Amino acid sequence: MTVPKKIKEYLDKERVAYEHLEHDRAFTATEVAGAQHVPGRQMVKCVIVKADDQFVMCLLPSIHYLDLDKFKTAILAREARLANEEEMSNLFPECEIGSEPPFGALFGIKIYADKFLEEDNDVAFNAGTHTDVIKMKFQDFQRLVQPVFIEFGVHI
Repeated sequence: MTVPKKIKEYLDKERVAYEHLEHDRAFTATEVAGAQHVPGRQMVKCVIVKADDQFVMCLLPSIHYLDLDKFKTAILAREARLANEEEMSNLFPECEIGSEPPFGALFGIKIYADKFLEEDNDVAFNAGTHTDVIKMKFQDFQRLVQPVFIEFGVHI
């Protein structure tokens, strides 16, 4: 596979240094981290949540899981649930379901990131497929993604 055009054009337009890595088909962030020999704390996974009436993207390291109640409380939402596959395919039409990149702004989605991600110099994440990964400096990642940092992850 290859990185979807929309994502590649965005990275190139922003002139950010990144590395494109390929691996055998993998479906979980932990599997991808293992395939790429990337520490689990650096492998960013995206979890799409419907909080009240809007979809949001939650970014956290592969070694954490999303505590939905903690997240809901942190953003002062009345309700929060995981997006289903149909909703995700509508939100990310160029991406394979479950391989969404952390560029919510490209898709009109607000982004929240777990504070734990701030602890490393590098990050890696799915690039819209189950075989492609982008790796970059955290500083560049933060500039591009501009997430709201809060605590909502729990170590596995």
